[in-house]
Amino acid sequence: MPDLRELYQEVILEHSKAPRNYRELATANHRAEGYNPLCGDHFTVYLDLEGDSIRDISFQGSGCAISKASASMMTQSLKGKTRAEADRVFDQFHKLVTGQSPANGNRAELGKLAVFSGVSEFPVRVKCATLAWHTLHAALQGKQQTVSTE
Repeated sequence: MPDLRELYQEVILEHSKAPRNYRELATANHRAEGYNPLCGDHFTVYLDLEGDSIRDISFQGSGCAISKASASMMTQSLKGKTRAEADRVFDQFHKLVTGQSPANGNRAELGKLAVFSGVSEFPVRVKCATLAWHTLHAALQGKQQTVSTE
């Protein structure tokens, strides 16, 4: 039986190879670009907001396995959520990958996003895991400048 770490790696690799919601969103009414100069990750996050709800979300770009998988899983977990719910998930995810949450703290609420818990052991990879999330945050706020992890 594979250990939990192997399972997490499999999920991340699978989302990296076959990312969900990887497309330009024609109906997007919010978008933002994000860039990680350390490893060259570059993504655009597209949002179709209806009132306070994320009706649809997608992304395009290129990046390492962790950043692409994080963007893919982010889009899956936030579709249909309100801005407030998205902000709460962003905060929980950020605490998870930066090691600020207790070992089993908010994993139940994060669901599949808990596969990124091991990222906290590799500080340089935190920027990879959070790039799409910071870009989402900028899109929700209507910011026009490119988000950078630096």
